[in-house]
Amino acid sequence: MNQFAQETRQYEWLGYYDRFSYFSPEKIREGCYPRVMEHTEAPEKAIVLVHGLSDSPYFMTAIGDHFYKNLGYNVYMPLLHCHGLKEPMGMEGVKLEEWKANVSFAIKSAASQSEQISVGGLSTGGTLSFHMAATKQKINGALYLFSAALDLAGGPLGVTGELKEWLLRSFLADILDKNNPLIGDNPYRYGHIDMDGARELAKLIDETDSLIERYSPKDPFSKRVFAAHSECDTTAEISGIEKLQKVSVPDRFHFHRIPKQFGVSHASVVLKDPISTGGEVLEKQNPQFDEMMAAITDFA
Repeated sequence: MNQFAQETRQYEWLGYYDRFSYFSPEKIREGCYPRVMEHTEAPEKAIVLVHGLSDSPYFMTAIGDHFYKNLGYNVYMPLLHCHGLKEPMGMEGVKLEEWKANVSFAIKSAASQSEQISVGGLSTGGTLSFHMAATKQKINGALYLFSAALDLAGGPLGVTGELKEWLLRSFLADILDKNNPLIGDNPYRYGHIDMDGARELAKLIDETDSLIERYSPKDPFSKRVFAAHSECDTTAEISGIEKLQKVSVPDRFHFHRIPKQFGVSHASVVLKDPISTGGEVLEKQNPQFDEMMAAITDFA
């Protein structure tokens, strides 16, 4: 176990296993466990931070650490259904509704201790966070989006993100799923995006599209939003964030754009340190991480 994992093991959220019996310490890969960071005296503010598709709460830990230690928040980091498992079995049976249940439980837990509840996440976790902020009254704080997958980026041969989403929602997702082993070199995420999980994300994007369409400049999304996105993201289309920005209150929306020259990839936006094994860097860090945290401090 590396030093970072040793330091954070104390934050393992044991009560999470009581609520979701398909998880247990024995079933979860080291470092991928759900986390909770609670102060001895409950603070006024708390935040739920949600990881992305195929990865784990580890990716959100550096940001969670900033909210907990520097901003004084309680922090809750759920593990999404069919993620972080030693035996993922191709994510068979993964359900969007169960992801919502995972996040809802974290929100309920946060609200039992604190008055003001914020929510945020990486990629799919960001999409889930927007869905919760738009539909849950308990979210009365801010929304934090990191490379949020509100739209999928266009692919080769002119295949648009919209077409990708349609294909994933169709029966073709099962046909295209090769069911290759999910455990790879990275200890904190699966080796690739499974089609079963991608299909559920496409369903979620369809729902969030409908939610965004309810808003307009005259009847805007009123919650405060901090959105961090890299201009060279090839997974989540930055236009999805711009679409939300257009229907949000202008002075309540902070867009932290990471310029192309920094070369920050999709998941690296949330990483303070690189993920490496055997001397090989598997995920690069965000060289602008400290600047992003300073912007969050000013925003929060």
